[in-house]
Amino acid sequence: MPDAGQLDYPAIAIVGATASGKSTLAITLAERFRGEVVSCDALQVYRGMDIGTAKPSPEQQKRIPHHMLDLRPPQVDFSAGDYIRLGRGVLRSIRERERIPIVAGGTGFYLRALIDGLFQGPGRSEELRSRLGSIVARRGPKFIHRALRRVDPEAAARITAADTERNIRAYEVFLLTGRPMSWWQSRPRDRLVGFRWLKIGIEWPRPELYARIDHRVEEMIRNGLVAEVETLMSAHSRSGPAFKAIGYRQIADYLEGKWSLEQAVSDIQRESRRYAKRQITWFRTDQEIVWLAAVEGEDAVLSRACTLVDSFLA
Repeated sequence: MPDAGQLDYPAIAIVGATASGKSTLAITLAERFRGEVVSCDALQVYRGMDIGTAKPSPEQQKRIPHHMLDLRPPQVDFSAGDYIRLGRGVLRSIRERERIPIVAGGTGFYLRALIDGLFQGPGRSEELRSRLGSIVARRGPKFIHRALRRVDPEAAARITAADTERNIRAYEVFLLTGRPMSWWQSRPRDRLVGFRWLKIGIEWPRPELYARIDHRVEEMIRNGLVAEVETLMSAHSRSGPAFKAIGYRQIADYLEGKWSLEQAVSDIQRESRRYAKRQITWFRTDQEIVWLAAVEGEDAVLSRACTLVDSFLA
Protein backbone atom coordinates (compact mmCIF):
# COMPACT_ATOMS: atom_id res chain seq x y z
CA MET A 1 0.00 0.00 0.00
CA PRO A 2 1.39 3.43 -0.95
CA ASP A 3 2.37 5.90 1.73
CA ALA A 4 -0.48 8.36 2.30
CA GLY A 5 2.08 11.03 3.09
CA GLN A 6 3.94 10.83 -0.18
CA LEU A 7 3.84 13.76 -2.55
CA ASP A 8 2.01 12.05 -5.42
CA TYR A 9 -0.53 9.56 -4.11
CA PRO A 10 -1.92 7.09 -6.70
CA ALA A 11 -5.42 7.52 -8.06
CA ILE A 12 -7.18 5.67 -10.87
CA ALA A 13 -9.77 6.85 -13.38
CA ILE A 14 -12.02 4.44 -15.32
CA VAL A 15 -13.57 6.13 -18.34
CA GLY A 16 -15.49 5.34 -21.50
CA ALA A 17 -18.86 5.69 -23.15
CA THR A 18 -22.16 4.96 -21.47
CA ALA A 19 -22.89 1.23 -21.05
CA SER A 20 -19.24 0.29 -21.56
CA GLY A 21 -18.83 -1.42 -18.17
CA LYS A 22 -17.02 1.26 -16.16
CA SER A 23 -18.81 0.70 -12.86
CA THR A 24 -18.32 -3.07 -12.90
CA LEU A 25 -14.60 -2.73 -13.57
CA ALA A 26 -14.20 -0.01 -10.95
CA ILE A 27 -15.90 -2.09 -8.25
CA THR A 28 -13.83 -5.17 -9.07
CA LEU A 29 -10.58 -3.18 -9.00
CA ALA A 30 -11.63 -1.55 -5.73
CA GLU A 31 -12.15 -4.96 -4.15
CA ARG A 32 -8.74 -6.17 -5.31
CA PHE A 33 -6.71 -3.08 -4.50
CA ARG A 34 -8.33 -1.66 -1.34
CA GLY A 35 -10.09 1.03 -3.32
CA GLU A 36 -13.12 3.26 -2.97
CA VAL A 37 -15.22 4.33 -5.95
CA VAL A 38 -15.81 8.00 -6.73
CA SER A 39 -18.62 8.58 -9.22
CA CYS A 40 -17.85 10.98 -12.05
CA ASP A 41 -21.35 11.34 -13.43
CA ALA A 42 -23.26 14.60 -13.77
CA LEU A 43 -26.61 12.92 -12.99
CA GLN A 44 -25.77 10.38 -10.30
CA VAL A 45 -25.32 13.31 -7.90
CA TYR A 46 -29.13 13.64 -7.82
CA ARG A 47 -31.30 11.80 -5.35
CA GLY A 48 -34.14 9.73 -6.78
CA MET A 49 -32.47 9.39 -10.19
CA ASP A 50 -31.28 5.81 -9.87
CA ILE A 51 -32.53 3.62 -12.70
CA GLY A 52 -32.15 6.15 -15.49
CA THR A 53 -28.59 7.03 -14.48
CA ALA A 54 -27.48 3.40 -14.02
CA LYS A 55 -26.49 4.30 -10.47
CA PRO A 56 -24.64 1.51 -8.63
CA SER A 57 -27.16 -0.69 -6.84
CA PRO A 58 -27.50 -0.74 -3.04
CA GLU A 59 -25.82 -4.16 -3.09
CA GLN A 60 -22.84 -2.79 -5.04
CA GLN A 61 -22.58 0.15 -2.69
CA LYS A 62 -22.50 -2.24 0.27
CA ARG A 63 -19.62 -4.17 -1.33
CA ILE A 64 -17.45 -1.09 -1.83
CA PRO A 65 -17.68 2.48 -0.47
CA HIS A 66 -19.04 4.84 -3.12
CA HIS A 67 -18.83 8.63 -3.14
CA MET A 68 -20.38 11.58 -5.03
CA LEU A 69 -23.82 9.95 -5.21
CA ASP A 70 -27.19 11.38 -4.07
CA LEU A 71 -25.84 14.81 -3.16
CA ARG A 72 -28.67 17.06 -4.36
CA PRO A 73 -32.42 16.98 -4.92
CA PRO A 74 -33.18 16.81 -8.64
CA GLN A 75 -34.48 20.37 -8.93
CA VAL A 76 -31.18 21.93 -7.78
CA ASP A 77 -28.37 22.72 -10.21
CA PHE A 78 -25.01 21.04 -9.65
CA SER A 79 -22.01 22.51 -11.44
CA ALA A 80 -18.50 21.41 -12.34
CA GLY A 81 -17.31 23.80 -9.66
CA ASP A 82 -19.43 21.93 -7.10
CA TYR A 83 -17.94 18.66 -8.34
CA ILE A 84 -14.38 19.96 -7.95
CA ARG A 85 -14.97 21.24 -4.43
CA LEU A 86 -16.66 18.09 -3.13
CA GLY A 87 -14.74 15.59 -5.25
CA ARG A 88 -11.31 16.84 -4.22
CA GLY A 89 -12.36 16.62 -0.61
CA VAL A 90 -13.39 13.00 -1.17
CA LEU A 91 -10.05 12.17 -2.82
CA ARG A 92 -8.15 13.60 0.14
CA SER A 93 -10.26 11.71 2.67
CA ILE A 94 -9.68 8.44 0.80
CA ARG A 95 -5.94 9.18 0.78
CA GLU A 96 -6.03 9.78 4.54
CA ARG A 97 -7.54 6.30 4.96
CA GLU A 98 -4.67 4.91 2.85
CA ARG A 99 -7.06 3.49 0.29
CA ILE A 100 -7.01 3.96 -3.48
CA PRO A 101 -9.49 6.40 -5.07
CA ILE A 102 -11.02 4.97 -8.25
CA VAL A 103 -12.90 7.65 -10.15
CA ALA A 104 -15.40 6.07 -12.55
CA GLY A 105 -17.81 7.70 -14.94
CA GLY A 106 -18.53 9.13 -18.32
CA THR A 107 -18.71 12.86 -17.62
CA GLY A 108 -15.37 13.77 -19.12
CA PHE A 109 -15.70 17.47 -18.37
CA TYR A 110 -16.04 16.72 -14.64
CA LEU A 111 -12.97 14.47 -14.66
CA ARG A 112 -10.89 17.09 -16.45
CA ALA A 113 -12.10 19.76 -14.06
CA LEU A 114 -11.34 17.55 -11.04
CA ILE A 115 -7.72 17.05 -12.13
CA ASP A 116 -6.89 20.19 -14.10
CA GLY A 117 -9.24 22.74 -12.57
CA LEU A 118 -11.57 25.17 -14.33
CA PHE A 119 -10.67 28.32 -16.20
CA GLN A 120 -10.84 31.40 -14.03
CA GLY A 121 -13.50 33.19 -16.04
CA PRO A 122 -16.75 34.82 -14.97
CA GLY A 123 -19.70 33.02 -13.45
CA ARG A 124 -23.02 32.62 -15.18
CA SER A 125 -25.30 35.58 -15.78
CA GLU A 126 -28.85 34.26 -15.87
CA GLU A 127 -30.18 37.56 -17.20
CA LEU A 128 -27.71 37.62 -20.09
CA ARG A 129 -28.23 33.92 -20.82
CA SER A 130 -31.97 34.49 -20.97
CA ARG A 131 -31.52 37.28 -23.49
CA LEU A 132 -29.16 35.20 -25.62
CA GLY A 133 -31.55 32.26 -25.42
CA SER A 134 -34.36 34.45 -26.71
CA ILE A 135 -32.18 35.56 -29.62
CA VAL A 136 -31.40 31.95 -30.49
CA ALA A 137 -35.10 31.08 -30.32
CA ARG A 138 -35.85 33.85 -32.83
CA ARG A 139 -32.81 33.66 -35.12
CA GLY A 140 -31.73 30.02 -34.81
CA PRO A 141 -28.57 28.36 -33.39
CA LYS A 142 -26.40 29.28 -36.38
CA PHE A 143 -26.84 32.97 -35.58
CA ILE A 144 -25.13 32.74 -32.17
CA HIS A 145 -22.40 30.51 -33.64
CA ARG A 146 -21.65 33.11 -36.33
CA ALA A 147 -21.55 35.82 -33.67
CA LEU A 148 -19.12 33.75 -31.62
CA ARG A 149 -16.93 33.13 -34.66
CA ARG A 150 -16.45 36.89 -35.07
CA VAL A 151 -15.23 37.43 -31.49
CA ASP A 152 -13.65 34.05 -30.67
CA PRO A 153 -12.82 32.03 -33.79
CA GLU A 154 -10.78 29.53 -31.77
CA ALA A 155 -13.72 28.59 -29.55
CA ALA A 156 -16.12 28.60 -32.50
CA ALA A 157 -13.89 26.12 -34.32
CA ARG A 158 -14.23 23.69 -31.38
CA ILE A 159 -17.99 24.07 -30.90
CA THR A 160 -20.53 22.93 -33.45
CA ALA A 161 -23.31 25.28 -34.51
CA ALA A 162 -25.86 22.85 -33.05
CA ASP A 163 -24.36 23.02 -29.54
CA THR A 164 -26.39 26.02 -28.45
CA GLU A 165 -25.57 25.82 -24.75
CA ARG A 166 -21.80 25.94 -25.26
CA ASN A 167 -22.08 28.67 -27.90
CA ILE A 168 -24.15 30.79 -25.54
CA ARG A 169 -21.67 30.24 -22.70
CA ALA A 170 -18.68 31.19 -24.86
CA TYR A 171 -20.41 34.31 -26.17
CA GLU A 172 -21.59 35.16 -22.64
CA VAL A 173 -17.98 35.10 -21.40
CA PHE A 174 -16.93 37.53 -24.12
CA LEU A 175 -19.81 39.92 -23.41
CA LEU A 176 -19.14 39.87 -19.65
CA THR A 177 -15.37 40.35 -19.81
CA GLY A 178 -14.45 41.68 -23.24
CA ARG A 179 -12.08 38.75 -23.63
CA PRO A 180 -12.77 35.51 -25.55
CA MET A 181 -13.24 32.23 -23.72
CA SER A 182 -10.18 30.81 -25.49
CA TRP A 183 -8.10 33.51 -23.73
CA TRP A 184 -9.55 32.59 -20.35
CA GLN A 185 -8.98 28.89 -21.00
CA SER A 186 -5.29 29.56 -21.68
CA ARG A 187 -4.83 31.07 -18.19
CA PRO A 188 -3.21 29.03 -15.39
CA ARG A 189 -5.70 26.78 -13.61
CA ASP A 190 -6.07 25.50 -10.08
CA ARG A 191 -4.70 22.02 -10.78
CA LEU A 192 -5.15 19.24 -8.26
CA VAL A 193 -1.83 18.49 -6.55
CA GLY A 194 -0.70 15.53 -4.49
CA PHE A 195 -2.00 12.79 -6.81
CA ARG A 196 -0.68 10.88 -9.80
CA TRP A 197 -3.14 9.26 -12.17
CA LEU A 198 -3.61 6.05 -14.08
CA LYS A 199 -6.41 6.53 -16.61
CA ILE A 200 -8.00 3.40 -18.06
CA GLY A 201 -10.53 3.53 -20.88
CA ILE A 202 -12.91 0.76 -21.93
CA GLU A 203 -13.28 0.64 -25.69
CA TRP A 204 -16.00 -1.20 -27.63
CA PRO A 205 -16.44 -1.45 -31.39
CA ARG A 206 -19.25 0.93 -32.26
CA PRO A 207 -21.86 -1.75 -33.28
CA GLU A 208 -21.35 -3.70 -30.05
CA LEU A 209 -21.48 -0.55 -27.94
CA TYR A 210 -24.72 0.59 -29.57
CA ALA A 211 -26.26 -2.85 -28.99
CA ARG A 212 -25.28 -2.63 -25.30
CA ILE A 213 -26.85 0.82 -25.06
CA ASP A 214 -30.11 -0.35 -26.62
CA HIS A 215 -30.22 -3.33 -24.27
CA ARG A 216 -29.52 -1.16 -21.23
CA VAL A 217 -32.40 1.17 -22.08
CA GLU A 218 -34.77 -1.79 -22.41
CA GLU A 219 -33.55 -3.05 -19.03
CA MET A 220 -34.19 0.35 -17.47
CA ILE A 221 -37.79 0.21 -18.63
CA ARG A 222 -38.20 -3.31 -17.22
CA ASN A 223 -36.62 -2.23 -13.95
CA GLY A 224 -39.08 0.61 -13.38
CA LEU A 225 -37.85 3.77 -15.10
CA VAL A 226 -41.41 4.89 -15.85
CA ALA A 227 -42.37 4.66 -12.17
CA GLU A 228 -39.17 6.47 -11.18
CA VAL A 229 -39.99 9.37 -13.49
CA GLU A 230 -43.60 9.42 -12.26
CA THR A 231 -42.35 9.80 -8.70
CA LEU A 232 -40.05 12.65 -9.69
CA MET A 233 -42.82 14.42 -11.60
CA SER A 234 -45.12 14.22 -8.61
CA ALA A 235 -42.58 16.03 -6.45
CA HIS A 236 -40.62 18.34 -8.75
CA SER A 237 -41.11 20.84 -11.56
CA ARG A 238 -40.16 19.79 -15.08
CA SER A 239 -37.97 22.88 -15.29
CA GLY A 240 -35.34 21.26 -13.04
CA PRO A 241 -32.18 19.47 -14.19
CA ALA A 242 -33.74 16.01 -13.88
CA PHE A 243 -36.08 16.44 -16.82
CA LYS A 244 -33.39 17.72 -19.16
CA ALA A 245 -31.56 14.39 -18.91
CA ILE A 246 -31.73 11.65 -21.52
CA GLY A 247 -34.30 9.10 -20.44
CA TYR A 248 -36.10 11.32 -17.95
CA ARG A 249 -37.10 13.86 -20.58
CA GLN A 250 -38.56 11.26 -22.94
CA ILE A 251 -40.42 9.33 -20.25
CA ALA A 252 -41.86 12.57 -18.88
CA ASP A 253 -43.13 13.37 -22.38
CA TYR A 254 -44.66 9.90 -22.58
CA LEU A 255 -46.40 10.36 -19.23
CA GLU A 256 -47.80 13.67 -20.46
CA GLY A 257 -49.22 11.91 -23.52
CA LYS A 258 -46.90 13.49 -26.09
CA TRP A 259 -45.84 10.16 -27.57
CA SER A 260 -46.08 6.42 -27.00
CA LEU A 261 -43.80 4.42 -24.74
CA GLU A 262 -42.33 2.73 -27.79
CA GLN A 263 -41.48 6.12 -29.29
CA ALA A 264 -39.99 7.29 -26.00
CA VAL A 265 -37.79 4.21 -25.71
CA SER A 266 -36.61 4.55 -29.29
CA ASP A 267 -35.68 8.18 -28.72
CA ILE A 268 -33.82 7.36 -25.49
CA GLN A 269 -31.79 4.77 -27.36
CA ARG A 270 -31.05 7.15 -30.21
CA GLU A 271 -30.04 10.02 -27.93
CA SER A 272 -27.95 7.69 -25.77
CA ARG A 273 -26.04 6.50 -28.83
CA ARG A 274 -25.40 10.11 -29.84
CA TYR A 275 -24.23 10.89 -26.32
CA ALA A 276 -21.86 7.91 -26.42
CA LYS A 277 -20.36 9.23 -29.64
CA ARG A 278 -19.71 12.60 -27.98
CA GLN A 279 -18.14 10.87 -24.97
CA ILE A 280 -15.78 8.90 -27.19
CA THR A 281 -14.76 12.07 -29.03
CA TRP A 282 -14.09 13.84 -25.73
CA PHE A 283 -12.01 11.07 -24.17
CA ARG A 284 -10.00 10.53 -27.36
CA THR A 285 -8.41 13.95 -26.81
CA ASP A 286 -6.80 12.72 -23.57
CA GLN A 287 -3.51 11.10 -24.54
CA GLU A 288 -2.96 9.77 -21.00
CA ILE A 289 -5.78 7.21 -21.24
CA VAL A 290 -4.76 3.58 -21.74
CA TRP A 291 -7.50 1.95 -23.80
CA LEU A 292 -8.55 -1.67 -23.22
CA ALA A 293 -10.36 -3.53 -26.00
CA ALA A 294 -13.58 -4.82 -24.43
CA VAL A 295 -14.33 -7.00 -27.46
CA GLU A 296 -11.70 -9.41 -26.12
CA GLY A 297 -14.04 -10.19 -23.20
CA GLU A 298 -14.58 -9.03 -19.62
CA ASP A 299 -11.96 -11.42 -18.22
CA ALA A 300 -9.32 -10.10 -20.61
CA VAL A 301 -10.19 -6.49 -19.74
CA LEU A 302 -10.00 -7.23 -16.02
CA SER A 303 -6.70 -9.08 -16.38
CA ARG A 304 -5.13 -6.26 -18.38
CA ALA A 305 -6.49 -3.64 -15.96
CA CYS A 306 -5.09 -5.53 -12.96
CA THR A 307 -1.69 -5.72 -14.64
CA LEU A 308 -1.75 -1.96 -15.23
CA VAL A 309 -2.77 -1.23 -11.66
CA ASP A 310 -0.18 -3.60 -10.20
CA SER A 311 2.55 -1.85 -12.16
CA PHE A 312 1.18 1.58 -11.29
CA LEU A 313 1.11 0.87 -7.54
CA ALA A 314 4.48 -0.86 -7.42
